Amino acid sequence: MRLIDTHTHLDFSDFDADRAEVLARSSALGVQRMVVLGVYQANWQRLWQLVEATDGLHAAFGLHPVYLDEHQPQHLAELRDWLGRLAGHRKLCAVGEFGLDYYLEALDRQRQQTLFEAQLGLAVDFELPALLHVRRAHAATIATLKRFRPPRAGIVHAFAGSYEEAREYIKLGFRLGLGGAATWPQANRLRKVVAQLPLESIVLETDAPDMAPAMHPNQRNSPEYLADICAELAALRGVTAEELAAASSRNADEVFGWN
Repeated sequence: MRLIDTHTHLDFSDFDADRAEVLARSSALGVQRMVVLGVYQANWQRLWQLVEATDGLHAAFGLHPVYLDEHQPQHLAELRDWLGRLAGHRKLCAVGEFGLDYYLEALDRQRQQTLFEAQLGLAVDFELPALLHVRRAHAATIATLKRFRPPRAGIVHAFAGSYEEAREYIKLGFRLGLGGAATWPQANRLRKVVAQLPLESIVLETDAPDMAPAMHPNQRNSPEYLADICAELAALRGVTAEELAAASSRNADEVFGWN
């Protein structure tokens, strides 16, 4: 079974003690590629060094809305420089993680919107997919995407919206990232949406070290749990784990331009 983890934070210090072992176990379980996403300027260099040194890892760089107060105006210019310097590199696969977070009320929405639009502009300019963080902000995100229409579209990470919102993203060419959240039995609404989504719209992810699935509660999440997530979501949809893994990997290949 071939799996792709489309959203990880393997550069985080949570993995410093056993990163090599996690990568080896994940590979043994069929996880052939993983995307590692930058979230603020200070972690881009560390992330790139990890990705360059490790087979199967790919990098995305972005300015995450949760770290809004850490982002400086010059960081956008630096992000453009990074993307320009690495343009065409086989290890660079997207702009991300960025987007809108209305769940945390202390985050200024206008500043978020300005940063969101600037990074969408970079995705358009460099013809890269956009890997989006969206929490309780689907309407604003969809409206903005309709204005920018990034040609490579991208992925809405940890999708937890309605079926109607899913359809809007799909019409814009976006795939929907599904991970641990939908494995929890109490996530009734999300599980109903996941069961209805077209197979060609789904990509699998962990968001490791966050968002651990129900079968590994209260643990550090890890790419090695992707097979368990796949099996649970496949059962929810009434298909085999192999079918879901194949479809998700095919969809991820299309998003990132991998043969």
